[in-house]
Amino acid sequence: MHGYWPQFVKIAVAHMLAVASPGPDFAMVVRQSLAHGRRAAVWTSVGIGSAILVHVTYALLGIGILLRTYPVAFETMKFLCAAYLAWIGVRGLLSRPRHAPAESPFGSKAAAERPAEPEPRAAWTTGFLTNVFNPKATLFFVAIFATVVDPRTPKLVQGAYGLWMSATTMGWFVAVSLLFTRDSVRAAFVRGGHWIDRVMGAVLLALAIALALASVG
Repeated sequence: MHGYWPQFVKIAVAHMLAVASPGPDFAMVVRQSLAHGRRAAVWTSVGIGSAILVHVTYALLGIGILLRTYPVAFETMKFLCAAYLAWIGVRGLLSRPRHAPAESPFGSKAAAERPAEPEPRAAWTTGFLTNVFNPKATLFFVAIFATVVDPRTPKLVQGAYGLWMSATTMGWFVAVSLLFTRDSVRAAFVRGGHWIDRVMGAVLLALAIALALASVG
């Protein structure tokens, strides 16, 4: 592995810049943090990190190159992604006002109307699908493994790169989850939380529309 450090550093830096840039994954984690709390946000983050392994797998198998070679397959994948983002976005736009805990004691009608916290499996699936259907992630991994990674690099080493990117992605979004579920941050948003949901929904819907229009064009 010693001889591959320069290559690894390039991949690690490019990956962290890509992960830190706002996109569907970030919007989803923030939405989960504010709407459902820490557990749902963390499991969503784990799902996003797990999905990285899917991108790494098809990049190692060369499927990413096939997607670029056969535009119809790639365009179909982008339309599926746009549809999924649009569905999540519309759900955000339809978000209803929530009430502070002091105003809605357990068992009250207001409390019952709050969004139910998803089970860990459901939160994980949300994160996983958001990243799997994220064309930004697809393009990134196809580009990285086609340009930065030397074809002579052993598959085991390339797989180690993938595990690193999966772990750091999880770590980044778990940190985002912890930030946006802090009591001070959460209290600042609780009364206008439905507006945050709507803004995030609008962002996701805009991304979906832009993706669909780009595919048509």
